[in-house]
Amino acid sequence: MPDVTVLVVLAEGFEEIEAVTPIDLLRRAGARVTTAALGPGIHVTGRSGITLHADSPLASVEATPFDCILLPGGPAVSVLRADPRVASLLRLQHAAGRWVAAICAAPVVLKDAGILEGHRYTAHFSVAGELTQIIADQRVVTDRHVVTSRGAGTALEFGIALVTALFSNEAALSLELAICAG
Repeated sequence: MPDVTVLVVLAEGFEEIEAVTPIDLLRRAGARVTTAALGPGIHVTGRSGITLHADSPLASVEATPFDCILLPGGPAVSVLRADPRVASLLRLQHAAGRWVAAICAAPVVLKDAGILEGHRYTAHFSVAGELTQIIADQRVVTDRHVVTSRGAGTALEFGIALVTALFSNEAALSLELAICAG
């Protein structure tokens, strides 16, 4: 099994389902997932008031290469967009040919970083005004090294797509069977 590393960036107001579901699935598949708080501390509260204990502040891991960087959506997207470190990390990740993943409104952060141009993608309908090429009839879109998804209701499929991308179809099918998703 390959040694797969994933960075999940958590900002205040993140959508809990969109963070925890893919984190759980990726860890079940064997990925080393690092949760990083965008702020100075390690406790980050989501949109529904659930506080997660991140593994570290982003500043402690931003120089570390990861196989994938994942951004959950929710009201936190405005915080992610406002921090120039996030766009910089995404640009470096994409330029290196490594995976980037965003769900719900978070694909606008990929747009800000210049990553979505020339890629097929989807996102939450609330950002359709900014992301005019949303593929609205697909719940998850994988295009080269970019994975996007529509929202909290697609978080399970998003996580499975990430397992497929980072591991294999077989690993994803095994995981789906184990959790009764397939």
